[in-house]
Amino acid sequence: MTLYAIFDPKQGKPALPAAVPEKFSWFAAILPPLFLVAHGLWLELVAWVLKVVALVVLSRFIGGDTTFLLYALAAIWLGFAAPGLRRHALTWRGWTHRGERVAVSADMAQLEALQ
Repeated sequence: MTLYAIFDPKQGKPALPAAVPEKFSWFAAILPPLFLVAHGLWLELVAWVLKVVALVVLSRFIGGDTTFLLYALAAIWLGFAAPGLRRHALTWRGWTHRGERVAVSADMAQLEALQ
């Protein structure tokens, strides 16, 4: 079972509540740019691209193995930070944090939030 943060949409917008799982995101760790685009985290995407460009430039000085290790560490960090980034983005867009639910899946958490 996983803990989900439940967010209600802005007033007047007919949408289901969003359920953000409080766990490591493999999608964010394996494919960081796609995760950031899929969730509309544009500022974070720019920061990620700048980080990768900096690693490419620094790779001439620090070596390929170190560059790969730093990239892997950044990707793992993003996997752990993904729920917080999504919660912050939803709050920034005007969604209201309703509370937390423990559920088997995101769909079940949304269903419980609707009741």
